[in-house]
Amino acid sequence: MTPNPHAPTPMSPALVVLVLSMLLGLQPITTDLYLPALPGLKQDLGATMAQTQLTLTALLLAFGASQLVWGPVSDRFGRRPVLLVGMTAYLLASVACALVSTMEQLIVWRTLQGIAMGAGVMCARAIVRDLYEPAQGATVMSKGLSGLGVLACLSAPLGGLLTWLWNWHAALSALAVFGALTLGVIAWRFEETVPQKNPLALQWSTLVRTWLHILRNPEFVAFSVLSLCSYGALFTFLAASSFVFIKVLGFGTTEYGLTMLLNSFVYLLGTFVCRRLVRQRGVRRTVALAAFASLFCGLVMPALALAGIQAGWAIMLPMCAFTFAHGIHQPCGQSGAVGPFPQAAGAASALNGFLMMVAAFFTGQWLGGHMDGTVFPLAWGMCFWCVLLALSAWTLVQRYGKT
Repeated sequence: MTPNPHAPTPMSPALVVLVLSMLLGLQPITTDLYLPALPGLKQDLGATMAQTQLTLTALLLAFGASQLVWGPVSDRFGRRPVLLVGMTAYLLASVACALVSTMEQLIVWRTLQGIAMGAGVMCARAIVRDLYEPAQGATVMSKGLSGLGVLACLSAPLGGLLTWLWNWHAALSALAVFGALTLGVIAWRFEETVPQKNPLALQWSTLVRTWLHILRNPEFVAFSVLSLCSYGALFTFLAASSFVFIKVLGFGTTEYGLTMLLNSFVYLLGTFVCRRLVRQRGVRRTVALAAFASLFCGLVMPALALAGIQAGWAIMLPMCAFTFAHGIHQPCGQSGAVGPFPQAAGAASALNGFLMMVAAFFTGQWLGGHMDGTVFPLAWGMCFWCVLLALSAWTLVQRYGKT
C-alpha cells in the first residue's frame, strides 16, 4: 500500500487498521449489543415503548447530527484532539448508562453517547483520506470494515449472554469496557494524521455553501436516497426485532443474539459479493440486482404475517435476503454519494450519514407508537422501506449514477 506522501504519521499499516476497526465498530457495538436487553430494561425501569425506542433513536439522531460538527472541528484542530475528547466522553457516557435508575436518565446519556460516537466514526473515514491515496485507501477501509463486521457479529450474542447471565446493566457496562480500550489505543498509539490544519474550516459561510452545493447534486441525492432507505429498513429490524423475537415469539436473549449473529454474517457475505459484482457489472447494475432481494423481503415478510405464520423462520428468511442486499446497497450508496466531491468528501459523507440517522429517528418514533405485541409493525415497516429502496435503485440510481 502506498501512503499519502503528505501524511505526517509514522503509524504502521496494522495499527491503522486496528484503529479503524475500533472506531468504525463503535456503531454496531453501541446499537447492537444492548438490543437483547431492551425488553428487560423496559420492564425494570417501568418505561413506555416510545421511551424505550427513544434510547436508540435519540442516540442515532445525535450521532448523525454531531458528525456535521465534528468534521470541520477535526479539520481545524486535528483528528487526535477530537478523538481524545470524543472517546473520553463516550467512556463517561457509557459508565453513566450502566448506572442509571430511570429511563429519562438513560435517554439523556444515550444521546451524549451518540454525540461522542460521531467523533469516532467521522474521524475513521477522515483518517483514511489523510494517510492514503484513493486506491490504497479503499483497500485499507475495506479491512477496517471487515473489523466492523466481526464486531457486529459478536455484539448481539455477547449482549444476549451478558443479559442472560446478569442483567441489562452488565450489557451496557460492556460498552464502557470497549470505550476504555478504544481510548487507550488512541491515547498511547495514535499519531496525528492531518497533513495541514485548515484555519478556515469553521467558517459558517463556507460550510453552508458547501452543504448546499452537495445537496443540489443529483448523484448525491440518488445514492443518499438508496443508502437512506436501506438503513431505514435495517433500523426497523434493529428497533423492533428484540421485542418481536423475545416477547412475541418467545426467544431467549441468547437465542435472539444468535439471530443477530446470522444477520451480521449474511451482511458480511453481501459485502464480499458486492466487490465482485461491482468489478464485473458496475455500480448501477449491481444495485439494481440487489434490489430484487430487498423487494423479496418487503413483500414476503408481511405476506407471511398476514397468512398467520408467526415463527422465527418467517422473519429470518426474508430478513436474510434484505441483509444480503444491504451489504451491497450500503457500500455502493455511501461511496456513490461521496464520489462527486473529491474536495469535500468529509462534508458529503457527514451529510449522507446525517440523512440516514434522520430516517432512523423517525422510524423509531413511528415504531414506538405502533408496537402492539404482534409481528405486524416490523413487517409493515420492512415493506415500506424495501419498496422505496427497490424503486430508488431502479430509477434514481439508474438515471443519475455514473458507473
